[in-house]
Amino acid sequence: MAEIEIDSHWLIGARRAHSPNQDERPIPASEIDLLVIHSISLPPGSFGGAYIEQFFCNQLDPDAHPYFRGISHLRVSAHLLIYRTGEMVQFVPFDQRAWHAGESQYQSRSHCNDFSLGIELEGTDKTSYTDAQYVKVAKVAQSLFRSYPRLLPARIVGHDDIAPGRKTAPGSSFDWTKYHSLLRGLGGYYPSTPRIHSRVP
Repeated sequence: MAEIEIDSHWLIGARRAHSPNQDERPIPASEIDLLVIHSISLPPGSFGGAYIEQFFCNQLDPDAHPYFRGISHLRVSAHLLIYRTGEMVQFVPFDQRAWHAGESQYQSRSHCNDFSLGIELEGTDKTSYTDAQYVKVAKVAQSLFRSYPRLLPARIVGHDDIAPGRKTAPGSSFDWTKYHSLLRGLGGYYPSTPRIHSRVP
């Protein structure tokens, strides 16, 4: 499979939809060392359409669906969204801080937005993700490993890992064993690292 490349912190092949919900990191991009996988569907359980992009770009109409009245005021984003078709949309360049993690902590470090990247998968905690999504999120991770050398397979986590009790994404429907098998199968950069996280089989 062809590799996905990154140019000036933007993913080549991903459509761009610039989100205002970002700011500068307190660290250089070379120190990014955590990848967080999320899931989202708007309205909940519905797939397709432009609502997720509108939400991340502060353009969600609160009258378009009753659920939106409770979230349209929120200011959140992710670096990347992967639709169920495999289409990718990037909202924030990787060197900038996207507002995806919220109150969070990983290995005694709080404020995970400072040192992490956030990828949203269109889906729910209880709906199987598509093969196209697994392939894309694996290929994206391979590219991120090359560009940000502190990122390692053992430092790919779910939102539920950094905000337990508050968040459940990507949920039991995300097959971590399948995902890491895909990463290994892609070849190239899958470094041999200590198993420091339970998500690495």
